[in-house]
Amino acid sequence: MSAPVVTRFAPSPTGFLHIGGGRTALFNWLYARHFGGKMLLRIEDTDRARSTDAAIAAIIDGLDWLGLKWDGEIVYQFSRADRHRQVAEQLLAEGKAYRCYASPEELTAMREAARKEGRAKLYDGRWRDRDPSEAPAGVKPVIRLKAPLTGETVIEDQVQGRVAWQNADLDDLVLLRSDGTPTYMLAVVVDDHDMGVTHIIRGDDHLTNGARQKHIYEALGWDVPTMAHIPLIHGPDGSKLSKRHGALGVDAYRAMGYLPAAMRNYLVRLGWAHGDQEIFSTEEMIAAFDLPAIGRSPARFDFAKLENLNGHYIRATADSELIVMLESLLPHIAGGDALAGKLTDGLRGKLLAAMPGLKERAKTLIELFEASRFLWANRPIEINAAAKVLLTVDAKSLLGGLVPQLESLTEWTAATVEVVVRQFADGAGVKLGAVAQPLRAALTGKTTSPPIFDVLAVLGRDESLARLRDLTA
Repeated sequence: MSAPVVTRFAPSPTGFLHIGGGRTALFNWLYARHFGGKMLLRIEDTDRARSTDAAIAAIIDGLDWLGLKWDGEIVYQFSRADRHRQVAEQLLAEGKAYRCYASPEELTAMREAARKEGRAKLYDGRWRDRDPSEAPAGVKPVIRLKAPLTGETVIEDQVQGRVAWQNADLDDLVLLRSDGTPTYMLAVVVDDHDMGVTHIIRGDDHLTNGARQKHIYEALGWDVPTMAHIPLIHGPDGSKLSKRHGALGVDAYRAMGYLPAAMRNYLVRLGWAHGDQEIFSTEEMIAAFDLPAIGRSPARFDFAKLENLNGHYIRATADSELIVMLESLLPHIAGGDALAGKLTDGLRGKLLAAMPGLKERAKTLIELFEASRFLWANRPIEINAAAKVLLTVDAKSLLGGLVPQLESLTEWTAATVEVVVRQFADGAGVKLGAVAQPLRAALTGKTTSPPIFDVLAVLGRDESLARLRDLTA
């Protein structure tokens, strides 16, 4: 590849960083890193009515959380409006664009006529070769590009393959509105050129825009970047992704307890494949990623698959690192303040000791938080409905008999406690489960937990015995 690769992620700041936008950013970032190039960030804030500072902050925060660091300073499109106008005026001076004085009523009539006749071209070009002296008084014109009228426009797309449009079906698009503001089409082309973008990787809903933008490039005599239009993400049922499927902001996935590494891995596999490999480190993604391996069919979002992958990453993450992640998430978790208010060094130590067992079952950090409740719950602990079923009169009687045996222990470890519990079960003539299951319910308030002897060891002698006495006294 001759020129250094330069990609760009160019979101509109009208809301959160959508999960589809996160994938687009990831693909741009991976492609740039694969070829030792750069990914630039441009905020397309020309829609002043809908662009907000909060949305810009959410986009930047989302990219930071995903670990997708852009190169250089952020470019804000609106600040470059003078440059966009200059290019439109240049095309006008060169005879490659023209002033159009068509009124809104005329444009509506043109569109309606075209639709009735089944024509794709909605503007009839009536001011293309007309003498400006015929312009109606008091009408502020738009500036339109003189698009080619014959032949075809072809994009050799890196994902979609060869895509062709008949020029007779493409309008003379507006470059500058009547109030002097540049259109999206013009601004994107000028910014991509000035930023040195070599590869445009974006959703395939922009495919037709690619043909129209190519006309602007060619009119200006600029090199057309390589284009790759990636299919959109659909729901599991094949329909357009909606909120019920997972069309949420990246920040929502963070709040649901997903890990950035898991999200990157999941997103890269939405539409891209490298053999049968499912799990990729960031380094493996960068090494393997290329555009032709992206499929042409829409990817399907699957929450179950994301959860399973996230569980894998939780198990693979260092225990101490998980505690840091959990702490950072507490302000965003319902009830998280309860743990935050108790996070002493002693409790952190208990969390660290319990983490190997806690993370085996957890698929999200939220589940990890919920599973850790038994460590910091107030006494008497809350017993859920399923656990109450295990705490029958007979079960409580058994636990009452176990307490003195446990009290006699001089060394309190998982191993020593296990010996006592097993000996007690044998002596009572019951299976280990008949003691261990109600013991778990009494100590954690749930029917599932890390291994019960580990639970006893982590809670410690005093807390374990106090919880048992609460139930059996």
